[in-house]
Amino acid sequence: MSFTMEIKTDFSPQEVGEAIRSAVEHEKHVAKYKIKRYSMICEDFEKKFGCVSGELRERLEAGDLGDDTDFFEWYAAKRGLDHWSKRLEVLSGTSF
Repeated sequence: MSFTMEIKTDFSPQEVGEAIRSAVEHEKHVAKYKIKRYSMICEDFEKKFGCVSGELRERLEAGDLGDDTDFFEWYAAKRGLDHWSKRLEVLSGTSF
């Protein structure tokens, strides 16, 4: 797949390319940090409750886990992990 971007600036294509490349690399770094952090949170909850994060949504929606705020924090961490994992996958598939 290719992607076309229109750049409206007086900077050279090389300067624009470097700025975009740098921004993508920075975002990859942020994504890796977020993935590590959310993974740690999910792992802690998995140990605490003896359930893998992949089953959490199904069990939470089925009412099997109750209303403990930990479950909702775990759910938010799992969603964050999924979001940043997908974002890193998208960013890792780019080249300039």
